[in-house]
Amino acid sequence: MSGPLYVPVLPAKPHARQAYRQLSPSVQAAVMPLWNLPPRACLHPDALATGLREDLWGVRKAHRHHPAWVDAPFADEAQLSVLADVLSTDAEASPLRPVTGPDRSEAHQAAMLKHARSTGNGLAIRVMMPGEWDDLLGRAVRDLVARVDPAVEADLLLDLGALRADRTDAAKESLRALEALVPLMPWRTAAVLGGGFPDVTARLLEDGTAVEPRWDWLLRGELTDSTREFVRLLAYGDYGIDSTRGITRGPSSGNGGPPWGVLRYTTDESFVLVKVPTRGADRAAAIRAAAREVLALPDFRGAAASAGETWLRDCAHGQGSKGTGNAAAWLQAGNVQHMTHVVRSLQP
Repeated sequence: MSGPLYVPVLPAKPHARQAYRQLSPSVQAAVMPLWNLPPRACLHPDALATGLREDLWGVRKAHRHHPAWVDAPFADEAQLSVLADVLSTDAEASPLRPVTGPDRSEAHQAAMLKHARSTGNGLAIRVMMPGEWDDLLGRAVRDLVARVDPAVEADLLLDLGALRADRTDAAKESLRALEALVPLMPWRTAAVLGGGFPDVTARLLEDGTAVEPRWDWLLRGELTDSTREFVRLLAYGDYGIDSTRGITRGPSSGNGGPPWGVLRYTTDESFVLVKVPTRGADRAAAIRAAAREVLALPDFRGAAASAGETWLRDCAHGQGSKGTGNAAAWLQAGNVQHMTHVVRSLQP
């Protein structure tokens, strides 16, 4: 197995695509995202196809000729059918790798297997495991693997979903799953993905600032302590600076959101969240004060660490409302600093 150092699960939205483009070349070279297409419910097939083409075009533009995976895990059968058609129209020009899994319909699996054969880029099998490893799931993966053309290179993405304090057996269950899955075929890449960022709620931020453990990073430490030979070949993956539930949000409706947002920062062991207002006369001053709070963290890595830290520095010391951002800008800056820190933490 060989492949990227880091696999972030990112929404195929402008703020995440721009965050990927803002990574320094050395960091970007170590990152291969799994782009999740946002759900687009209740749309006419023509409007759905247009939206999917825009999503895919945006991801391709961000990547240019670099490969990435693209998935539609929240799509219904109608959306999956349209997605297969959209992918097939530019198969020769796209570096994007399709994704399927044992939980997808047979029609979806067949369409992605066909697309993988036609492009020569390969595909990923995404195995969702939000709880314990199940032998029934193992049989479903074996059946799917048996249908992969021997000429097609395949990637294994073991997705644990949300990782929290109550999932004390996550590492043990991951190893059980990998012991069953790794021998199934000569995987091009194998990665373990998990979301450690908390769901951002008003209750979480009732004190204005919250510090939450990085459960996904703690899991990585448990896995690397294992003596299994395959563990050293695994890529690390997470859900970036968003929660597993947050990434399921559809495209913005443009009707506004809650009266508050959040600045996000990643330290070696924790996620730091600072509540900020989205409206009101004191909005700009409050956001700049929140940015100064992040800069004052003992673990703040300095304005030169990435474009994310640079944005926080400029926001903290700016004047007026310009440069204080909005929800998309805060997510963008958060993802840049997070992905940069993860890559540098993974490098020897």
